[in-house]
Amino acid sequence: MANNKMSAVVAIDAGTTGVRSRAIFADGRTSVSSYREFPQYFPQPGWVEHDALEIMQAVRQTLSEVISNLSTMPNAQVVTIGITNQRETIVAWDKTTGVPFGRAIVWQDRRTADRCAELQPILATVRATTGLVLDPYFSGSKVQWMIQNGQIPQTNDLAVGTIDSWIIWNLTGAKSFVTDPSNASRTMLFDINSMQWSEQLCNTFDVPIASLPTVVPSSGRCGVTQSFRSSANKDDDADIFIPGGIPISGIAGDQQAALFGQACFDIGSSKNTYGTGSFVLMNVGTECPPPTDGMLTTVAWDLGSGKPTYALEGSIFVTGSAIQWLRDGLNIIDNAAQVAPLADSVADSGGVVVVPAFTGLGSPWWDPHARGIICGITRGTTRAHIARAVIQSMTFQTRDVVLAMVKATGVPLIDMRVDGGAAVMDMMLQMQADQLGVTVVRPKDLETTALGAAYLAGLAEGIWPTLQSITESWQLDRTFTPQPTATTASDYSLWSRALQRSLNWSSDSH
Repeated sequence: MANNKMSAVVAIDAGTTGVRSRAIFADGRTSVSSYREFPQYFPQPGWVEHDALEIMQAVRQTLSEVISNLSTMPNAQVVTIGITNQRETIVAWDKTTGVPFGRAIVWQDRRTADRCAELQPILATVRATTGLVLDPYFSGSKVQWMIQNGQIPQTNDLAVGTIDSWIIWNLTGAKSFVTDPSNASRTMLFDINSMQWSEQLCNTFDVPIASLPTVVPSSGRCGVTQSFRSSANKDDDADIFIPGGIPISGIAGDQQAALFGQACFDIGSSKNTYGTGSFVLMNVGTECPPPTDGMLTTVAWDLGSGKPTYALEGSIFVTGSAIQWLRDGLNIIDNAAQVAPLADSVADSGGVVVVPAFTGLGSPWWDPHARGIICGITRGTTRAHIARAVIQSMTFQTRDVVLAMVKATGVPLIDMRVDGGAAVMDMMLQMQADQLGVTVVRPKDLETTALGAAYLAGLAEGIWPTLQSITESWQLDRTFTPQPTATTASDYSLWSRALQRSLNWSSDSH
């Protein structure tokens, strides 16, 4: 490092329900963080929106608080900032005024399902160009909806970007309008082969290319902060001050950031984030693979070498939210921490299988008409059996995704690195190892999304000089070695039977 100050990288993790800014120190000492939630808006069934100004307020509040806390620590210095963000959520704003055109449309929003269905004849083109499937999950059809419904004007001052672009544009005082390939590759407007915006798909979705951000490497200086100050406007808020001149040197979508934060730098290395849903990503190297049934191909990161790293991704819509359902929907538990002890109070699920297809099924099925079911209930079924079946469903869905990935690539799984809130459950991770037949590895720091953003920024600024130095920073908490029993295979067989019954449940044929 250039000096003997205590170097810190601040990761801004702009998630779906809140923003966390976290200072991560080069010497590995305990991080400093701040968190703010922001409101969710549901104007109609299936619609999910955010106010981009409220997101930006949360960014500034948390970043200011972290910087203020660091100022009280002797020799502490913020060397750089990394950004990671909820993907696919799209914001449109006026470059002259900085005012958003309406609310941001969130990745969970389903309002463009009919438009995606209309576009099925070009699915092969979309798959080959973007690595994605035609689904309202992605950004392109959201932008078209905004344009067709008069939310955004097609003017020279129009800016359309994902949350990372909006944050960086604001932090740099409107000087940097950029994104990185990991976020661009989630818009359905980006050619992951040529690494450029696709003129053909922009035309399909009526999106003017001039309104889109410049695509820059995931690791590399893309702007510097402009000094910002504002006074508290609420009793519970503090004054906000962000100093100018701090480099912004890392950008990645949240799941790709987690893959980087888990130091999954080798082909075949994989991670699974157990959050509201789960996202399994496998590093497949620097050659873009052909479209893979049931999987998404995405850009993992671009370190500026001219050759991006690609990943296969399996998106599982419901894992942790099924535990919330046990709490809020069925009142089986009072809080999430109770689910593991309850599930562990029985030796098995008693033949009960829960398929939590509450909003359809993602990878590898991509069936929006699937619905949740509970099979195998008897008079002896208890809430503990149902709780255990819900935990098992998290491991079965992950196995489905991994089997599809390995079949598609021919690349065997090295191990599975895990993170996210549910990764604290030892019992679940042992079940996962048994189902996958490979070692499951849990790091000490489960907030790997923020770590990934920090590593990308720190790599650009020399805090971590090489990928090897990042690998050495990663710290192991515990490994879970496969110990399959006689029931492991039969449990998965029951799951597969139940899942087939859930498919296409809500279609018109029923």
